[in-house]
Amino acid sequence: MVHSAYITRSNMVKFFQYLKTETFRKNLIGALIGLTVFFLIIFFSLRQYTRHNESVLVPELKGILVDEAIKKLQSQGFEYNLDSVYQMDARPGLVIEQDPDPNTKVKKNRTLYLTIITRNAPEVAFPDLVEKTFVEARATLGSYGLKLGDTTYIPDIARDMVLDVKFGGERLNAGRPIPKGSIVDLVLGDGRGANEVQIPDLTGLTLTEVRFALQGASLTLGSVNYMGPVTDSLSTVVVSQTPTPEDAKVSIGTRVNIALANEE
Repeated sequence: MVHSAYITRSNMVKFFQYLKTETFRKNLIGALIGLTVFFLIIFFSLRQYTRHNESVLVPELKGILVDEAIKKLQSQGFEYNLDSVYQMDARPGLVIEQDPDPNTKVKKNRTLYLTIITRNAPEVAFPDLVEKTFVEARATLGSYGLKLGDTTYIPDIARDMVLDVKFGGERLNAGRPIPKGSIVDLVLGDGRGANEVQIPDLTGLTLTEVRFALQGASLTLGSVNYMGPVTDSLSTVVVSQTPTPEDAKVSIGTRVNIALANEE
């Protein structure tokens, strides 16, 4: 035990004596210099890899056409990714959104994400508007992204009721695909019906049948004359009338005069 303690104390003395030698100092300085160089290499390598202090400002791209935006990005070394949406009243090809925002500092070669107005409108299946009111039809067109064009009124007892739909001058049926944003025209009833009607042929009809036929044609029964001896007025039929079916159309409510006689 005494011998072992003596050896340990002797080694410690030698170690402390070595620390005071020139050789130790040179080795220590060399090691410190080596570590310093190593850490400097690591530090500058990381700076180069991450392009520290080499950020650039994102340009303002919203509000310009996509072709011009792409040229600007390419000239400044940016990558880009495009997405598109459709807006009915916006100019096709216009940049409406960008990410990152303008004047944001980013690294070179950063990818910018642009949203542009698509040049091609998507198609929608045209809704059924016939027999809908004008107010309903206009609201439906708006919900489908369609525009109301001209409104034309024709004689019909249904006031402001859609009777027909036109697109490009042709009838437009429900379910037909048309581009979103298209302009369609509506044909509506004026609530008054036809101003003129065709005279029906009353020849051979009884008085009861005449009244029914004239009511259906929106005409009025005028004078009723009997020709020759009449034994039973209920069995008489029309033998003549004025106006006649060969005459031009007459106004609604026109009086039609008839002459009745016994059937032969």
